[in-house]
Amino acid sequence: MKSHSEYLWFNTKTRRDFINITPKIEESLRKSGVKEGFCLVNAMHITASVFVNDDESGLHKDFDRWLEGLAPHAPTSEYNHNLTGEDNADAHLKRTIMGREVVVAVTKGKLDFGPWEQIFYGEFDGRRKKRVLVKIIGE
Repeated sequence: MKSHSEYLWFNTKTRRDFINITPKIEESLRKSGVKEGFCLVNAMHITASVFVNDDESGLHKDFDRWLEGLAPHAPTSEYNHNLTGEDNADAHLKRTIMGREVVVAVTKGKLDFGPWEQIFYGEFDGRRKKRVLVKIIGE
């Protein structure tokens, strides 16, 4: 069995952002040489997410509005976590909603997606360097 690990690094200019990382994952898969197996993509920070959905800008705006409605950034004083001196309690909650990782099947050397599926990095407390693990295993 083959195993390939790679880290992707992100440092967004804004507090919240959604980035299509599918091409980067496909490149990692190509480098791995795996034809049949699985690809794990994992956000390694508790204020960022990895998820699968459609690459449509209106949907991303809807995600942002929906998440901000569920866990608004301000007023920061409303969160117990922020009493520690942080201001990112909302980002922790948003990450929990959007998820930590995805696993995608690899079939015939390709990510085995359904129609319109793409992999995204979701940032909820940006403007600092964060990483994503890509782990591919198989034959």
